Amino acid sequence: MPDQLERILSQWHTEKPHLDVSPMAVIGRLSRAASAIDLRLAATFERHGLDASTFDVLATLLRSGHPYSLTPAGLARDAMISSSAVAQRLNKLESRGLVTRTANPDDGRGTLVSLTRAGRETIEATLPEHLATEHAITAALTGTEQAQLATLLQRLTEAAS
Repeated sequence: MPDQLERILSQWHTEKPHLDVSPMAVIGRLSRAASAIDLRLAATFERHGLDASTFDVLATLLRSGHPYSLTPAGLARDAMISSSAVAQRLNKLESRGLVTRTANPDDGRGTLVSLTRAGRETIEATLPEHLATEHAITAALTGTEQAQLATLLQRLTEAAS
């Protein structure tokens, strides 16, 4: 039984047979996969009072290692987000007591963002369930297939950038 994407491609082949619509199969499935994965991950984050963006900031601070502090610019770089997005996320996390901003002792004009005890406890509690969700999703593929897909997705990312 054809799925919705196969029906769409068939319609395009009928209406515009001279056009190569084959990229739509890849991009469409990639988009659908990303949406489905985001929904699964969001459910995990929600159980811990987080969303994807706040999880990302807390996880970036945790993986930076002790003392779990970064400059806002370092956080933007390591979390791969814009500096304006960092500011918005930090305001939200600071109001919840999950991070603090203090003066940077190495740069009198700068600040350091640090995990609070509550922030560290939150990310430490969320991370195992997040990884379990990711393992459950990727279990549909063998280890070799996962490595191949990661490589292929990297190539697509580079081509799109």
